[in-house]
Amino acid sequence: MVLRLSQLFLRTLREDPVDAEIASHKLLVRAGYIRRAAPGIYSWLPMGLKVLGKVEAIVREEMASIGAQEVHFPALLPREPYEATNRWTEYGDGIFRLKDRKENDYLLAPTHEEMFTLLVKDLYSSYKDLPVSLYQIQTKYRDEARPRAGLMRGREFIMKDSYSFDMDDAGLEASYQAHRAAYFRIFERLGLEVVAVKATSGAMGGSKSEEFLHPTPVGEDTFVRSAGGYAANVEAVSTVVPADIEHAELPPAEVRDTPDTPTIDTLVSAANELAPRADGLAWTAADTLKNVVLAVDLPTGERQLVVIGLPGDRGVDLKRIEANIAGHLGIGGEVEVEAAGDEDLKKHSLLVKGYIGPGLNLENGLLGAEAASKILYLVDPRVVSGSSWITGANQAGKHVFGLVAGRDFTWDGVIEAAEVREGDEAPDGSGPLEIARGVEMGHVFQLGRKYAEILGLKVLDQNGKQVVVTMGSYGVGVTRAVAAIAEKYHDDRGLIWPVAVAPAHVHLVAVGKDPAVFEAAEQLAQDLEAAGVDVLYDDRPKVSPGVKFGDAELIGVPIVLAVGRGLADGVVELKSRVSGEAVDVPLEQVVQQVIALRDSL
Repeated sequence: MVLRLSQLFLRTLREDPVDAEIASHKLLVRAGYIRRAAPGIYSWLPMGLKVLGKVEAIVREEMASIGAQEVHFPALLPREPYEATNRWTEYGDGIFRLKDRKENDYLLAPTHEEMFTLLVKDLYSSYKDLPVSLYQIQTKYRDEARPRAGLMRGREFIMKDSYSFDMDDAGLEASYQAHRAAYFRIFERLGLEVVAVKATSGAMGGSKSEEFLHPTPVGEDTFVRSAGGYAANVEAVSTVVPADIEHAELPPAEVRDTPDTPTIDTLVSAANELAPRADGLAWTAADTLKNVVLAVDLPTGERQLVVIGLPGDRGVDLKRIEANIAGHLGIGGEVEVEAAGDEDLKKHSLLVKGYIGPGLNLENGLLGAEAASKILYLVDPRVVSGSSWITGANQAGKHVFGLVAGRDFTWDGVIEAAEVREGDEAPDGSGPLEIARGVEMGHVFQLGRKYAEILGLKVLDQNGKQVVVTMGSYGVGVTRAVAAIAEKYHDDRGLIWPVAVAPAHVHLVAVGKDPAVFEAAEQLAQDLEAAGVDVLYDDRPKVSPGVKFGDAELIGVPIVLAVGRGLADGVVELKSRVSGEAVDVPLEQVVQQVIALRDSL
């Protein structure tokens, strides 16, 4: 059916919305695809739903191609399954919790691992039933602290999540690879370049995960890749660890007065002045051990202090810490980490701001007995046994020179906490790393038996023995895909949708007031629809040509067909929004020319 602008529920805007920061957010609102309902929450208008529906159709087709079957769960879920897996607590403030009139606890689903697991447990009991892959396209809810960028980071969003259920690890690997291949096909059809990168599993758990990142300057994810093929989310990058150093002949550590040196820069300057190196070289920030005090807000509500030791020439990456610290704290799920404040430091008298150090064997015991039992001390992988450092003495105006790791101090664990730099070596030896920004479009996990074990999903094997099922989890951000496409495909005049997801194939514009123009345009609309071309027809009779063409460029249908003055000569203007090229086409050739142009885009 022809979409007619005179009847379509649509109002375009000439000004950008005040809260919009990126192009996709501005244009999707201005072109009448979405409207803001609340921070991070959007209403979908008819044109937006058409694009969304085409994205969903591509996802469904590719899921069907690997044999996945579609189901649909409620978004409002009971507490009990999430309590069983401890995610009711682990999610912290990240989920919406509510009570019904009988004071029963519910949540708005952030994800559905528990429900999929319980559904298969309810219906399947034999190895003969497996493998099976199930998926849904469903609305998810997360209490995002800082919703931004329109559909890119919202509190309510649509996601395709699928789950595979297999008897063994070989079956899981096969299911994982099938989903992985389907994802590449999905994003290719959507016109989005993606890079599959190694990732951390976070609250999902599991033994392996990869993110599908679309490279874009507006992306919130930082990832690295090498010319040799290594790719990882920055949170999952493994540091190339130096070899341990023989330290038997190293001199003992020495505490020196270093007044007014609370920063790395001031410390390096003082070190070169007060204690020049014996080899004649200059001390640098890389010779210092920076000790950063962080506060971790646990899901239980407690506030845990953690000290991270890392080379002084490296900054701390809080996102990397948040992705890697849960295991060191003995908890599951994700946590929030921030720099410890003055009030945090006041609770531990040995943590002297600007002069914090890790040495436990020195006379004035850095961290000492008072703090050692209360504060977790983790180090960067570059802090290896035998490495020697200049670091704080936990006394104002004093630092320790020649503090040797493994001899003078120990640590509770090793954590990937330091910033990753352009030019760092890839952990697989494939060359130096380059850093890029991207937006996460999909994520695949090998969950293994975590959820099946907790929720009792077992089947009988060929020998009649109960076996725990192994699972995979696979997500695609559907609404985020709409935003990513809009972000990539636009110019300074408006959107330029790829044909595969455009709300229509051709935007037909009747220009002027001549009834003959509207009669010819109406006939063209019918002929194009009959030939399988989706038409958006601007049939508004009292709207100026400038407004009509402005709307056509803003809305972004990839082909614009203008019926106007040329009709007297038997021609209409055919224009590609993709290339900007326009040609006059005889009326009798319009349908064939439009189809040819559509199929070439």
